[in-house]
Amino acid sequence: MLKIEAIIKPFKLDDVKDALQESGVSGLAVTEIRGFGRQRGHTELYRGAEYVVDFLPKIKIDIVIDDAMRDRVVEAIIQAANTGKIGDGKIFITRVEEAIRIRTGERGVDAL
Repeated sequence: MLKIEAIIKPFKLDDVKDALQESGVSGLAVTEIRGFGRQRGHTELYRGAEYVVDFLPKIKIDIVIDDAMRDRVVEAIIQAANTGKIGDGKIFITRVEEAIRIRTGERGVDAL
C-alpha cells in the first residue's frame, strides 16, 4: 500500500477530487494548510502599507491506495492540478506498512 500526499492550489480541489474519483479512489482526506516553496509568498498592499505574505494557502490531500493504482492516481492529480504556473504543488509517495478499519478489524488493502 502507498500513501499519496498532494499539496495543491485551493481552487483546484474540486478538479482533483473529481479526477481521483474517476480513477477509482474511494476515499481521501483534505486539510487546509499554509506554506511556501520556491514561490516564496508575495507582497500585498493594505491601507497604503506594503507587507509580505510568506505563507500561502494550500490544500493537502491524503490518499492511501493499493500499489497497482499508483500511476493512475498520480497522473490524475498531475492533470487536474496543473496550471503551468509556479506554486502548482507537489506529490509525495510513501509506503504504508499496515491499514486497519476500526469498525470491522479488516486489515491491509481490505481496510481501504
